[in-house]
Amino acid sequence: MLRVLAVDDEKPLLEELLYLLRSDPRVRSAEGASDATEALRRVTRALESGPDGADAIDVVFLDIHMAGLTGLDIARLLAGFARPPLIVFVTAHEGFAVQAFDLKAVDYVLKPVRPERLAEAVRRACAQLGRSEESPAGMPTGDASAAGGPAVAAPRRPVAEVTVADRASDQIAVELGGVTRFVAIADISYVEAQGDYARLHTDEGSHLVRIPVSTLEERWAARGFVRIHRRHLVALARIDELRLEAGTTSVRVGTAELQVSRRHARELRDLLMRHATG
Repeated sequence: MLRVLAVDDEKPLLEELLYLLRSDPRVRSAEGASDATEALRRVTRALESGPDGADAIDVVFLDIHMAGLTGLDIARLLAGFARPPLIVFVTAHEGFAVQAFDLKAVDYVLKPVRPERLAEAVRRACAQLGRSEESPAGMPTGDASAAGGPAVAAPRRPVAEVTVADRASDQIAVELGGVTRFVAIADISYVEAQGDYARLHTDEGSHLVRIPVSTLEERWAARGFVRIHRRHLVALARIDELRLEAGTTSVRVGTAELQVSRRHARELRDLLMRHATG
């Protein structure tokens, strides 16, 4: 079972997070800290007490935007310890996901926090610590528990299916601020790899999803998406120009100009020629 520290400088949000964590049977204890100073003091005390000590902490659920040191700052400081606790970021801002996973975060949960999404973060932490991922018997599921507590589910499907499952063959689900939206795959111009995440670019903006570009490449090949670089997957029909300059190849997709790697250049030119001739 996990020993958890939750850190947020907004008291109502901290109390709600602690309530959800304490409702999960896989969490042995959950304490709160309302600022970076208190959080660092508690983690230091936990490290001094050792992994079996009374003050030990397995996971820190960490807000990013706080007065003084940010959650990212705290994570960088903790990374300097020999055996730091795991980090799960809990934030209303999707734009820090790449930095978060560069810091080896276990998960990145968007506010407002949904019980089933938090349960998935707990599952990942258990898995990384080598502890049982199964919820003990009697863990509440659905919309409410018999005891009146929050509904907390422990998803068993792969991560990609939990957070980025296709609702139908022509749509993909994305999360923004705890709200799930469905984006038509036909509206996606290109996909950009960002660590363990992929950013889906449309004419209206972009969406960050937790799924590798390689998985989308495999899923969407039949839809005309082609890999042009280790960082980019492009909808063939959305390519406006192919440019060859000084031995380098690039494509223009709307206002974006994307580099084409040498290994993909010849195949891309052939595909575009076949696409143009119908």
